[in-house]
Amino acid sequence: MIDRNILDKAFALVKAKWPDAKPRMGLILGSGWSEVVESFRVVDAIPYEEIPGLGKTGVVGHAGRLVRAESSGLETLIFQGRRHFYEGVGWTPIALPVFLLKSFGVKAVMVTNAAGGVRADLVTGKLMIIDDHINFLGANPLVGAHDPFWGPRFPDQSEVYDAGLRRLLAQAGTAAGEQLPHGVYLADSGPTYESPAEIRAFRTLGADAVGMSTVPEALLAKAAGLRVVGLSCITNSAAGISANPLSHEEVTEATKQAMQRMKQVVLNFWKEVSREGI
Repeated sequence: MIDRNILDKAFALVKAKWPDAKPRMGLILGSGWSEVVESFRVVDAIPYEEIPGLGKTGVVGHAGRLVRAESSGLETLIFQGRRHFYEGVGWTPIALPVFLLKSFGVKAVMVTNAAGGVRADLVTGKLMIIDDHINFLGANPLVGAHDPFWGPRFPDQSEVYDAGLRRLLAQAGTAAGEQLPHGVYLADSGPTYESPAEIRAFRTLGADAVGMSTVPEALLAKAAGLRVVGLSCITNSAAGISANPLSHEEVTEATKQAMQRMKQVVLNFWKEVSREGI
């Protein structure tokens, strides 16, 4: 269950440090995405360890800072790394970024991740716009007593990933010189990588890419009334497709190779949002 008392304490601390903050956008950076912060004008940062309920990230490739930044005139809160379901820390650290974004009045959030490609054309280095997701975690962060902060008891999930923002993200890719493919992201609990048989099953279910994150934040943000857009970096072919054993080192190396393109697409997206408004 999500501990609302801890979330309130976290907001109080961040608000006390940045009393004049009026962010309009949020950005949650997944494995290997931390360097994207360099595309923004950084104003200040708070280590996760100082924020109640968040705590130090437990995975390589997650810097573990809340960054106050700006790009294209849009003040932005950037979560430089995330907590994961497989860390066994409960839902509170996972829900906390979305809680802070909504509490500060943010209207839209981009969620990012590193993912394994299930569809044949989603090869290493591709950036995929998330059109929809499959929650295969075996759990849901909204289980428990209903808190109206997260919307109605039974939140609609018909369009988690906002169509208008997906269009702007596609335009951002075109401006960076590439046509970004679209697909369905499946979140498995981890921390083991999937077996070849599981990947075959996921393909049958309609998954195009697979990972261990993103879905909880996306469904919480949608339930709470935020507009959501998602972007995956395909860092490897999934088990049974790749001829090589899977490793986190492969994931981080792939994001390093794709980093300049990742930065450019995100930077372009902020320009598109600023131009169109949210």
